[in-house]
Amino acid sequence: MKGGGALRRGVSARVPELLGERAFRRYWTGQTVSLFGDQVTFLAVPLAAVLVLHVDAAEMGWLSMAGLLPALLFSLAAGAWVDRRGRRRQVMIAADLGRAALMASLPLAYALGHLSLPQMYAVVFLVGTLSVVFDVCNAALFVSLVEPEEYVQGSTLVNGSRAFSFVAGPSVGGLLVQVLAAPLALFVDALSYVCSAGLLARIAPVEPPPAAPRKGHFSAGLRFIARSRAMRALVAAAATVNFFNFVFHALMVLYAVDQLGLSAGTLGVVLGAGAVGGLLGAFVTGRVVRRIGIGPTVLLGFVGFPAPLVLVPLAGGPRLLVLAALFGAEFLSGVGLMLLDIGSGSFQAALVPDALRSRVSGAFRMVNYGVRPLGALAGGLLGGTLGLRPTLWVATVGGVLGALWLLPSPIPRMRALPEKAEDPEADAGVPTAAAA
Repeated sequence: MKGGGALRRGVSARVPELLGERAFRRYWTGQTVSLFGDQVTFLAVPLAAVLVLHVDAAEMGWLSMAGLLPALLFSLAAGAWVDRRGRRRQVMIAADLGRAALMASLPLAYALGHLSLPQMYAVVFLVGTLSVVFDVCNAALFVSLVEPEEYVQGSTLVNGSRAFSFVAGPSVGGLLVQVLAAPLALFVDALSYVCSAGLLARIAPVEPPPAAPRKGHFSAGLRFIARSRAMRALVAAAATVNFFNFVFHALMVLYAVDQLGLSAGTLGVVLGAGAVGGLLGAFVTGRVVRRIGIGPTVLLGFVGFPAPLVLVPLAGGPRLLVLAALFGAEFLSGVGLMLLDIGSGSFQAALVPDALRSRVSGAFRMVNYGVRPLGALAGGLLGGTLGLRPTLWVATVGGVLGALWLLPSPIPRMRALPEKAEDPEADAGVPTAAAA
């Protein structure tokens, strides 16, 4: 009995403290289930388009674009609307239920024999739009549930779930597609949204009040970023890394199959190494922050995410060496991505005023996500002009250079999370992160 009690105490000591809080545990569980469902959809939607509707390359490109456009078109407006309206949890529940209904419409149409490409375009676009609304609310809800000293732990738990979904989601999605057919597998994502909405309905955090109507409300998030040295650097670095990362991924599969001779199965295992690296990165990021500080961790993430991908254009020689290079690139890049996401997410959670949080999140997403289709387009153009390997060199080196935006900012020298900046709508002076 004593041994059993000691075992229970040992297990409890290893469970993160935040998971002992009922509200956060319900929020985190909903996020985990929803992220898992999203990964099933990430595989099932294109497979449904290919296997059922027999789309060509151009139509597949338009389908991908339909999912990317809402972040560019609506992030700024969504952030302004959410901050003005308030009641973010209710908006998130409505967005979840809307996404569930939209995703469920695809397998229903398939079962009735009426699934069409225009419907898939519309559903992907509308789900992307509701995801924008959900995400700009999520930034504010997170800090309503988590104390400042727990931002790193909370961000670690959420990003750890995301990394786990990258590992398990595609595998389960592939199995469901094989057993149920691709459109029917989309019911899993619809159910995940319903689960997320149900768990959100069972928490009642104290949210920031709605922002008062003022001139310039719509663009306040952009102005805050422009006035803060730290936020300017983060946005510029993130946009640079994302642009070159999408240049890279536009060509990586083609390069691996055509020039390195990888099979589809081998390539899937290689890409899975990135998800495993992400799990390890989520596990160690808290320790890294405690050891070297939040600012150096953010800088390390901005270097550690793109730098290992240099191994991909370097890959050559015996097949075993090629595979080792590709596995190393994906695994180490996954570790770096978690350092980047958890570190920069915690930094923003601490710095951004509550009244501006959704607007700043919307402005950040507009820039950060808006460069992604541009990067994919540039990758295709450069690949056709320079060739695959030279373009991959441009993409990997360009991504690493994105970290240079951080060096003149106060971020690399900050050991602890910054104090929350003053709301510029309440005061004309806006302290930078350096002042904080």
